[in-house]
Amino acid sequence: MTQRRDQPRKFEDISKWQIETDVAIIGFGGAGACAAIEAADAGAEVVIFEVASASGGSTALSSAEIYMGGGGGTRVQRACGYQDSTEDMTHYLLAAQGDLGDEERIRLYCEGSLEHFDWMLARGVPYKDSEFKARAIVATTDDGLLYTGSEKAWPFRELAKPCPRGHNLEIEGDNGGPLFMKIMTEQVESRDVRIEYDARALCLISDDAGEVRGVVVRIDGEKVSVLARKGVILCAGGFVMNREMLATYAPETSQIATPIGNPFDDGTGIRMGEAAGGTLLHMNQCFLTIPYYPPSSLTFGILVNAQGQRFINEDVYHARIAAHIRKQVGESVYLIIGEKYWKEPNMLGGAIVATGETIEEVAEEAGLPVDNLSHTVQAYNEGAKKGVDPVFHKQADWLAPIESTFAAIDLTPGKHGNYVAFTLGGLWTRPTGEVRQMSGEPVPGLYAAGRNTCGLPRRAEGYASGLSVGDVTFFGRMAGRRAAHREGRG
Repeated sequence: MTQRRDQPRKFEDISKWQIETDVAIIGFGGAGACAAIEAADAGAEVVIFEVASASGGSTALSSAEIYMGGGGGTRVQRACGYQDSTEDMTHYLLAAQGDLGDEERIRLYCEGSLEHFDWMLARGVPYKDSEFKARAIVATTDDGLLYTGSEKAWPFRELAKPCPRGHNLEIEGDNGGPLFMKIMTEQVESRDVRIEYDARALCLISDDAGEVRGVVVRIDGEKVSVLARKGVILCAGGFVMNREMLATYAPETSQIATPIGNPFDDGTGIRMGEAAGGTLLHMNQCFLTIPYYPPSSLTFGILVNAQGQRFINEDVYHARIAAHIRKQVGESVYLIIGEKYWKEPNMLGGAIVATGETIEEVAEEAGLPVDNLSHTVQAYNEGAKKGVDPVFHKQADWLAPIESTFAAIDLTPGKHGNYVAFTLGGLWTRPTGEVRQMSGEPVPGLYAAGRNTCGLPRRAEGYASGLSVGDVTFFGRMAGRRAAHREGRG
């Protein structure tokens, strides 16, 4: 039987350690940076190994919004007139994540959210005390607060009081990620942390009892054995850039979506952790979305399936829309919209496949059941005139009759539309970072954070922008602290 390349080396076979440290961190994105800062501040000796030539990871490619609130509200929330409660934040996230949610993790995150915001401020992350009020995927201004999920949409608005929790860095445009990682990198560099760039982690080092004692890293073409007296923290990203892994674990997503992330989101950390005894969790789950807005005016349209019927309230977060599109019977999905809106430039990437003065003409041209689509539009328009949506409860702000000239925009997955994805599954961990075995017990000496883990966000239909960077930073910090306080071994 061929031994897998990432199988742990035996501790007992290592005759020489080229590097020794308390905590070895694999990856220098948001999770690795926050883990390093906390571990160093707790008094541990820390070395970061980053496969790229600079810090950043996928966090640097993001907008770096962070989902924060509760406890009466962050400084930004209060300045904008909101008093957020931890209970409402918790109820929203529990409902959004559904059966896949980790209640302990969600409650810890919500209860610690205000402290996390203050920690960010203390590290120099800037937030402006102003709100971006438009419906958008990311703020196009330097405003510090915006709604980033489905908080105001049904059914969530009936389960928890809506409040904006997306905290956007004080920088114009979609440039938060580079600024955030610049600040975090400076914070790491200001501490006594050793950083090794162009260093590819190959496998962990475990002893006969299964305890992780170090890691093998390739630096300048040489294999280097690293002794980690307290532990190894895997922060090496997801696996969306590994076509083989994505096709194996999330085949449907791999067929319809463009992967988003950095080139090193190849599953290395996940495979290393699994080979050392860690268990994988929800590997089929991905952030899958179609950029449904901007322009926000597309929300005035309705989405219909191959049967010509609506299936969702169109004012929810765009990833929830993509998740529900995948659940439809039949391949076709269309956005039905009036001329007032469909001529605006948009990010959908869908094809206008039918137009007409009557909805019946559109149905025939698009190949949809004429009577069904006609009834759907008629019923929707009757409610919209009264400011109500009795079936799917779309907010009144987005209700208006769909009027001629009508258009059908084809958003069929794998055919039309800009569907993008990154992975949410990974190593099963405790909220404090310990990688768990199938029994639930930890793999001694092994920790993980960020997209190496199955963390806070676990499904597309419950996603809100800011949950991923919130997850990697918050639980990266927890993993760093826990590893630093572990009793070390030589």
